[in-house]
Amino acid sequence: MWDTIINSGAWTAIAWVVTVCLLIIGLVGSIVPILPGHLVLILAAFGHWLMLKDSGVEWWTFVILILLAAISQTLELISGAVGTRWFGGSRWGAVGALIGGIVGLVFFPIGLILGPLVGAFVCEWAFAKKTLKPASVSSVGSVAGTLGGMLIKMVIAILMVVYFLIDVLWL
Repeated sequence: MWDTIINSGAWTAIAWVVTVCLLIIGLVGSIVPILPGHLVLILAAFGHWLMLKDSGVEWWTFVILILLAAISQTLELISGAVGTRWFGGSRWGAVGALIGGIVGLVFFPIGLILGPLVGAFVCEWAFAKKTLKPASVSSVGSVAGTLGGMLIKMVIAILMVVYFLIDVLWL
């Protein structure tokens, strides 16, 4: 009976519905920080492969998706520090933005923006001995960098979905 279900067109339709739902959740998760978007996208590919063994998903698809997810997470993590440096901050400000971003994860969701902002400001003011205005400018840079990192994360998630669909449908 199980073989009949798996070999029917209904199983293929169910597998695609599950895959598309996971892809949509993964895309939403790349925007909404509480959802692990890139992980869900990888799980969508894995689930699709499990449900439809001859679907066209190959081992290199998983390697590429995992690499893209790792690149995205790394860029998002360092984006606040890069923004601080871009706006004229010192190394102390960049370190503060990086530490603030990590600490800010604990105070989700407001900590995602305030963590790098406060971290960059405090380190610029306390350690780099900058006055209020330059410290404020570099901390605003951390927010701009963090928002840029979120945008990059979303773009990479879209690339992951497009690559998966091309791999499954055309390659």
